Amino acid sequence: MTDAIRISMWSGPRNISTTMMRAFGNRADTIVVDEPFYACYLRASGTDHPHREETLAALPTDWREARAALAAPLPPARSIRFAKHIAYHYPDAEPLDWLGTERSFILIRDPGRMIASFAKKFDDIAPIVDSYRVCRRVFDHCIDLGLPCPVVDAADILADPRRLLAALCAALSIPYTELMLSWPVGSRASDGPWAPHWYDAVNASTGFRKAQETPLELDAALRPLAALAEPDYRFFREKRIR
Repeated sequence: MTDAIRISMWSGPRNISTTMMRAFGNRADTIVVDEPFYACYLRASGTDHPHREETLAALPTDWREARAALAAPLPPARSIRFAKHIAYHYPDAEPLDWLGTERSFILIRDPGRMIASFAKKFDDIAPIVDSYRVCRRVFDHCIDLGLPCPVVDAADILADPRRLLAALCAALSIPYTELMLSWPVGSRASDGPWAPHWYDAVNASTGFRKAQETPLELDAALRPLAALAEPDYRFFREKRIR
């Protein structure tokens, strides 16, 4: 479809990104794509992530092929393609010119809380900082092209999902639907091969869970990394939808 709407959400890990994918995936007009550049990242970096081999076998490992797949025609009766991007998967050496046909937005979360959550699942938490850096690159590129690039904070969405999702849809120039607020429990065929390691909480969910912010407990060794991401987080906080 030549008039298809292609949405790219850029986020760091442990940031309700999969919950947002569920929200968009529950729309009747939308198909979702889960982390299309993950296999490219794994091949290029050699990083040993959970379900690495399954991911390499299932997804394109060439950046050009992965970008081309995002431009594929949509199925009948679907007018929106939503792609969830974990930002650190995309390297500085690869161009962003393809974003000229995307409607991009940035999803942020307090970096200290992201690091605390990520550290429970995987040892290397440096990607949190990398994700914020790549999100800045995406944002700046869109602004340079004269394209909107709305920003939403996970904490704001969890506090008032109806209002924030409606505002985000307006910023993306798509209609809002209440279908985005709840969904059936369980996994999806569109989930990536890494889902068994990461998606347990999302698979048990049927909607946005009210935020229960407890005092942040971050190991002293991890605080310097959180501090590195803090300037970008503050930059985006000032620009977020409120």
